[in-house]
Amino acid sequence: MNVVCLDLEGVLVPEIWIAFSEATGIPELRKTTRDEPDYDKLMKYRIAILKEHGLGLKEIQETIAGIEPMPGAKEFLDELRSITQTIIISDTFSQFATPLMKKLGWPTIFCNELEVADNGEITGYKMRCEKSKLTTVRALQSCGFETIASGDSFNDLAMIEASKAGFLFRTTEAIKKDYPQFPAFESYDELLGAIKAVL
Repeated sequence: MNVVCLDLEGVLVPEIWIAFSEATGIPELRKTTRDEPDYDKLMKYRIAILKEHGLGLKEIQETIAGIEPMPGAKEFLDELRSITQTIIISDTFSQFATPLMKKLGWPTIFCNELEVADNGEITGYKMRCEKSKLTTVRALQSCGFETIASGDSFNDLAMIEASKAGFLFRTTEAIKKDYPQFPAFESYDELLGAIKAVL
């Protein structure tokens, strides 16, 4: 029994923080897990910038409302879900992901939770579990599933490596160069073909 584990941002939808950086004109918020492997460090950095500029959940959700899935993402996901179980495993937060899941046809997503004050200020975040992507893949394997994983960032590498097959998708040249053992694709057709070949 197989289950495909997909990253969300950069794979199915644009990077939320980059979109918010562009909407607010704050270039420091462009930094993502492609740039910073330490997720805790990255989130503390983001939360400090939000506080400094007086921005909170409401403003980010307003930006997310205008984000559409990448062209072809929903069709890719629909076809993939018609042939095998598929779970999106993301380090994003339910407060960000829900409107995007609606646009993608309500796939299953495992993600984290923001801690938000009554005034909308983001004060912290709660990870579902430590090393959430790798831990989830290992848990699925312990239930008898073989996992196939795909993502684009540093935080996807552990789940890709731990799976029976793993693929990079629209990643950086630096990650491709450092991890040549993982096939790297740019189109959904290529990724779908690769997944079908190992099912």
